[in-house]
Amino acid sequence: MKRIITSLLLLTIGMTAVMAQPKPGMGSSDPDAKKILDAVSAKFKTFKAVQAKFSLSIENATGKTLGNKTGSLAMKGNKYRISITGQEIFCDGSNVSTYDKSANEVTITKIDPTVNTITPQKLFTNFYDKDFLYKLNGDKKVKGKTLQEIELTPIDKTKAFFKVLLFVDKASNTINSAKLFEKSGNKYTYTVSNLNGKANIADAQFVFDAKKYPGAEVVDLR
Repeated sequence: MKRIITSLLLLTIGMTAVMAQPKPGMGSSDPDAKKILDAVSAKFKTFKAVQAKFSLSIENATGKTLGNKTGSLAMKGNKYRISITGQEIFCDGSNVSTYDKSANEVTITKIDPTVNTITPQKLFTNFYDKDFLYKLNGDKKVKGKTLQEIELTPIDKTKAFFKVLLFVDKASNTINSAKLFEKSGNKYTYTVSNLNGKANIADAQFVFDAKKYPGAEVVDLR
């Protein structure tokens, strides 16, 4: 469960991308959906640093709520920091430090440039073009906003999920929310709020500071 939640925060839709073009016979994507996703990517690239809040809800196949979590996300260049109940993830551009509050333990790994790991930056930029088929389902009104619903289907059928609904704010060209459908029947909904694309964030915010976590066990896998 914790791995899925972390993955959903990093992409809302998976952990490590299989960067492959669609195989013959797998179908093609909707050009109208691509225009919207390209606009989201272009808008995000204008942001120098980003802060946002988010909520995450989990339901089972019968619609019963299994849990709700809230947290925050900060991004700057190739750095990011994610804070959610019981867990914090720091990426300074070279290393990723994942702190587990319940175990008072931090695991540090080095970023491998040869592995196409999905980061929060890729969530808002180019994740969609090689890993998914996508189509535009149309517009819907939610709390006074017009959201464009895009359905994504993973090309890699070994993924634990079979569909993602991405909701884009039509007025701002930013991602409002995403809903992931697992093959097990569970559904994960990730909603972004208070998105600030002009945030002033010090680089130190992306580095795990052991002095702020007294007694934490460090598992260094670099």
